[in-house]
Formats: sequence, C-alpha cells, structure tokens
Amino acid sequence: SLSYGSHNELLELVESKLVESNVGVSVDTLVQLEGHLEAALSLTRARKTELMLKLVDSFKEKEKLLEEENKVLASQMEKNNLAGAEADNMEMSRAQISDINLPVTLPLLN
Repeated sequence: SLSYGSHNELLELVESKLVESNVGVSVDTLVQLEGHLEAALSLTRARKTELMLKLVDSFKEKEKLLEEENKVLASQMEKNNLAGAEADNMEMSRAQISDINLPVTLPLLN
C-alpha cells in the first residue's frame, strides 16, 4: 500500500524531487519513487478494469431486458395479426353467405 494519501500527493512529491537539484536526489529515492508510481499506476489500471467490467455487466443486463421486451412485443404483434386475420375471415364469411343464391320463390300466378 502507498504511504502517500493520494495520487496527487505522490505526483507532487515526484515533481518536487525532479525540480530539486538532481545532485541531491539519491538513486534509492528515485527507485522508491518509481516503485510508488508503478503501484499507483497498477491500482489505477485495476480500478479502470473493475469499472469497465461493471459497465459490461450493466450492458449485458440491459440487453437481457431489451430481449425480453422484444419477445413480449413480438408476441403482442403476433396476437394482433392473428386477430386481424380472424376478422378478415369473418368478413369474408359474411360476404360469402350474402353471395349464396337463396332459392327464389316464384311469384304466384295472377
């Protein structure tokens, strides 16, 4: 774990060491700073990966909900299409019935 409170504090420390005369900075200090920077970078990458995975999970859940909604809507459309076809058949049946030639009664002889 980092001994510094935040990434900003770590960056400020690195910047102050670089601004100082390079003669006063030991190799051990630079190696230690490099280690802290690598640790901070590793934590940042891990957090970014975690957030990306959460986002992917969120998208998968949304996809699942949309697929379910799509199935419901497709089912409703199918029912509407069947109901429309039945209504068309009923209209056709009525038309066919009215077209049937009923026996004509002959007029009575006058």
